[in-house]
Amino acid sequence: MSDYVVIAGLSGAGRSQAANDFEDLGWFVIDNLPPALMSKVSELADAPGSTIERVALVTGTGHYDSELLENIAELRRSVPRLRILFLDCATRELVRRYEQTRRRHPLTTGDTLEDAIEAERSLLEPVRADADVVIDTTDLNVHQLRDRIRGAFGQPDSDVGMQTAVRSFGFKHGIPIDADLVFDVRFMPNPHWVDELRPLTGLDGPVRDHVLEFDEVEAFLDKLTDLFELVLPAYRREGKSYLSIAIGCTGGRHRSVAIAEELGRRIRELGTPVAVTHRDIDR
Repeated sequence: MSDYVVIAGLSGAGRSQAANDFEDLGWFVIDNLPPALMSKVSELADAPGSTIERVALVTGTGHYDSELLENIAELRRSVPRLRILFLDCATRELVRRYEQTRRRHPLTTGDTLEDAIEAERSLLEPVRADADVVIDTTDLNVHQLRDRIRGAFGQPDSDVGMQTAVRSFGFKHGIPIDADLVFDVRFMPNPHWVDELRPLTGLDGPVRDHVLEFDEVEAFLDKLTDLFELVLPAYRREGKSYLSIAIGCTGGRHRSVAIAEELGRRIRELGTPVAVTHRDIDR
């Protein structure tokens, strides 16, 4: 039986680019598929003699949106493994993309472009809530999106288990909307106010040592490690395929970076592979 991914999301958020990335990873991809045809595709993919092992279905938008969740549920009942990838994006960025390409939004009915985007966001909210993986493409270029998809779906072994990612960020640049868990480390002493540390980042030894030397930081990390020792196996038992953990400080260059790296190391010691990235380290 094939492994399935349904790629859904806001118009302009990167579904077509995601389709290309899945093709590069060896998936059999059908783009702009009406949701009503999902089960028909699964029948063909799983027919005797089929050599298709991994199927990515990129859903159509517009008048199909209201049908999407129902057809995903029907497909889920008929296949052994189905994951939903939802591509999200901030309205301001979607407006910019549409203005650059001069394309027409599928829900445009004479209202403003912003109104059409928000109408689609409202229609797709139940799909987003049901998604296994949510990727916010607002600040991602095509290469970064490819890397995120490769990290979550690049392993062909269907028994690979839950993919776990730890990402640092700066609150002044906004909270990542695709994070499952967010931890605020702004209570920790800030290396920004130490002249010799300000030009460095949390990847540099002096900053890391400065952040980790405080007793409250060590206590925080110990309790966080205990938390993940408890919840990671529970998430896996519930069938969660992707867990995104966000660590935030003010600017995303010092404390959050050092803590994300240390948390990633500790999670690996718990036996869980993890990818660590830093969204705002170069800002």
